[in-house]
Amino acid sequence: MAAFEYAVEIEHLLVSPEHAYFGRPRDGAAHVPTSDRDEAEVVAGKGIVGDRFFGKAAHMDAAVTVFAAEALEEIARELGTGPLDPLLTRRNVVLRGAQLAPLIGHEFTLRSRDATVTLHGGRPANPCPWMDRMLAPGVHAAMRGRGGVRCTPVSDGVLRRGPAVLVSPVALDPSRAGEAVRRPRLP
Repeated sequence: MAAFEYAVEIEHLLVSPEHAYFGRPRDGAAHVPTSDRDEAEVVAGKGIVGDRFFGKAAHMDAAVTVFAAEALEEIARELGTGPLDPLLTRRNVVLRGAQLAPLIGHEFTLRSRDATVTLHGGRPANPCPWMDRMLAPGVHAAMRGRGGVRCTPVSDGVLRRGPAVLVSPVALDPSRAGEAVRRPRLP
């Protein structure tokens, strides 16, 4: 099978041992330790070491969330907000240079420096109403269809911030990284 390689940038690696967004947004987010790391250790079938989803059975198919930086930039442009903080989306891996939606249902690899991590793109990372409270009014709706991909880690490895290569079994169009992908509703 053909593999397609894309030069990407891992801009952020968010690791948080606790949930910050739960309950009702009007009650405010919890103050929890969150770090934007230079590297994050990934364990197959478990997630990112130290993260709130690590080893949680209910989240095994969504232990790592990958998000396109361009999506948040496009949302900010559409809403006229100015720059939005990608860490407030609570996505684990913020990439630049990758169209992510086509990866759903496929295994793909991120190579960063001397390490490789393989992920299975499981399902869309749908945004929650907290996005309006934490980022800006309207972000929740604008983020639909471009909230990233929830993934299962298939291999152990370390992701490192900086230049990386995304290896995909399907062709991607990096120029479409910020576009919303709307799935038709079933009758």
